[in-house]
Amino acid sequence: MNTAPISPIRLFIPQDVAALAVGAERVVKAITSHAAADGTPITIIRTGSRGLFWLETLVEVETPAGRIAYGPVNPHDVPGLFNAGFLLGGAHPLRLGRMEDHPWLKGQTRLTFARCGIVDPLSLADYEATGGYKGLRHALAIGPAAIVETVTKSGLRGRGGAGFPTGVKWKTVADTKAPQKYIVCNADEGDSGTFADRMIMEGDPFGLIEGMSIAGIAVGATKGYIYSRSEYPHANRTMRAAIAEAYRTGRLGADILGSGVTFDLEFRVGAGAYVCGEETALLESLEGKRGQVRAKPPLPAHKGLFGQPTVINNLISLATVPVILAEGAAYYADFGMGRSRGTMPIQIAGNVRHGGLYETAFGVTLGEIVEGIGDGTATGRPVKAVQCGGPLGAYFPPMLFDTPYDYEAFAQRDGLIGHGGVVVFDDSVDMAAQARFAMEFCAIESCGKCTPCRIGSTRGAEVVEKIMAGREVDANLVLLEDLCATMKFGSLCALGGFTPYPVLSAVRHYPEDFRRRHAAAAE
Repeated sequence: MNTAPISPIRLFIPQDVAALAVGAERVVKAITSHAAADGTPITIIRTGSRGLFWLETLVEVETPAGRIAYGPVNPHDVPGLFNAGFLLGGAHPLRLGRMEDHPWLKGQTRLTFARCGIVDPLSLADYEATGGYKGLRHALAIGPAAIVETVTKSGLRGRGGAGFPTGVKWKTVADTKAPQKYIVCNADEGDSGTFADRMIMEGDPFGLIEGMSIAGIAVGATKGYIYSRSEYPHANRTMRAAIAEAYRTGRLGADILGSGVTFDLEFRVGAGAYVCGEETALLESLEGKRGQVRAKPPLPAHKGLFGQPTVINNLISLATVPVILAEGAAYYADFGMGRSRGTMPIQIAGNVRHGGLYETAFGVTLGEIVEGIGDGTATGRPVKAVQCGGPLGAYFPPMLFDTPYDYEAFAQRDGLIGHGGVVVFDDSVDMAAQARFAMEFCAIESCGKCTPCRIGSTRGAEVVEKIMAGREVDANLVLLEDLCATMKFGSLCALGGFTPYPVLSAVRHYPEDFRRRHAAAAE
């Protein structure tokens, strides 16, 4: 008689916030209870999300044919799944097959997000089994100058919004003499409709740790800081646990990977001020001060955190570095178009049927993102506007859907890629109200240091309200454009400087929304 124990069946269920928000914990509880009642041994591995949010909660079962997915699973679906033999990959209306074959994933080029939704985010064994620390080992072998050259040749640009070449920033810090240098990760992800930073912290935290370690070696920095948001408790908890594990296993601290190199990492959480996403305000906050923008020069690369040379990069930029060092500059630069090399994690949100994270090479058109990848609006109504680049990004009408997703192409049409957010609105949206919101948002989030932002945004909201009330519409539209010019060219940072983008694009592309009250009043 064979008395060998039956190996537990492994299931993979996300604990990413997107899944938790739609009941992932209840699904886990229902599956666990049902399996216990049946006497079926199972092991549930909590992963990050693959980024197909309309399919959450996504449940994957390990079978001889690969991981078979089912979704979106709700607790009431669980009995039917067990009856259908889903633990063996059985047929069911929610059966999706192997996620690798799903069209939404198959069309992507996943470099930065290659592990998200696949590995246990706190398992170093999983991380290294999927290529983790290959980049750091190569970096240690080739040395600082070659690391900077590799990142420069890859064409990697800042993924936080400015698109500044990462290699140039690193070389500036590397060439600056100082007794102490720092690496600062900007994970203060405050743009509406964006979630890429959070997904990495919740789904692949060791990738960020590795990227920051490589940056430290490249520029001679022995200390790093991750600056996150208080609104991200789950991500913060996972990130802290990953840092502790990296220290425990010799991947942080003195003598990382037995190399003799020291790199320490500290995790900090801000109070949620939007302006602290601006690099100098972030530095002020890290130093324990009020988050206010600094005048430049000096640049942070020369005089940053605690007055020392500092690399400040967005989380996605740093999390992409291990891929570049592992596979080479040419491999990464082969993706993309023009000066926009590599891939971008596009975050599709708003009134859209298929929202989530889609990583692809630069060059896909905005129309392909919204109508093809996003599959149009969730309401089924026509798309009226798409805001790209967060709450300070321009609104694009369908007539501009031929715009390639590329830094320079967007700039030519007075738009921003920003952090990669794409928020969709159908034809029920009032664009005058959206313009007012942009001014109100700036007024609330302004640090108050410069007059164009602090006063201009408040006056701007008042002017838009007059327009919406049908009062002296023509004169107030002229005043609004003049005010936007003052904010754009006179503000100390991008908060006030970029607020005109959504306002002016709304006026330019949707004039009827600013004049219809005036027309109604005239009748």
